[in-house]
Amino acid sequence: MNMRTVLAITGTDRVDFLQGLITNDVTRAEGGIVYAALLTPQGKFIADFFVIGKPDTLLIDVDSSVGATLFQRLSMYRLRADVQIIEAALIVSRGTGPRPDGALDDPRHSALGWRHYGDQDISDQTVDWPAIEVANLIPSTGVDLIPDTYILEANFEAINGVDFKKGCFVGQEIVARMKHKATLKKGLRRVSFDGDAATGDTIMSGDKLAGTLHSVHGNQGIAYLRFDRTSAMTTQKASLHLTD
Repeated sequence: MNMRTVLAITGTDRVDFLQGLITNDVTRAEGGIVYAALLTPQGKFIADFFVIGKPDTLLIDVDSSVGATLFQRLSMYRLRADVQIIEAALIVSRGTGPRPDGALDDPRHSALGWRHYGDQDISDQTVDWPAIEVANLIPSTGVDLIPDTYILEANFEAINGVDFKKGCFVGQEIVARMKHKATLKKGLRRVSFDGDAATGDTIMSGDKLAGTLHSVHGNQGIAYLRFDRTSAMTTQKASLHLTD
């Protein structure tokens, strides 16, 4: 599985501190798990992660590629709050079969099985995670979720990553405006293709730019598209078709 970093947040202000920053309701993580993101004030993606509520501690499970950035940003916001942030020596395991003791259901989608935090890797190594993620339009950190991404264009609401009733968070005004005052004109969609295609391929519709291919698995992929240009899509070596 992907390399993960686990941060531990302690201190009496830990819940209020995180609640004012991230896209989901931290109180719902008590004894469980939520999926969320930290955004810039302009509403653009910095990092996505899971928050797990433990007695006296909040754990954050984040892709290691953005772990240092997330740690730095959270530390910057800490100011005088009674909050301590350290890296925890925990291993993240995943699987889709029977849930082990202490494991939690992945909150993004039922097809994503469970997540477990402990001192051993008990992951099911037979699971084809990229296939599951592409099939269910689950964006991948660093591939589909990249800087300058707007999370609503990245299917974040559908995978339970944002709560519009929880109150303010960093970038909330921009996200709320996109939710309530606009029809999305761009975003991630599942595609299939005939021919060779790869992450980063430019997608054309006739002579007009239609988007970019992101995650790819077999002849399926996730593409960032302009929705008014989804007919007759091609890359240099493949023709593409919407599968949703």
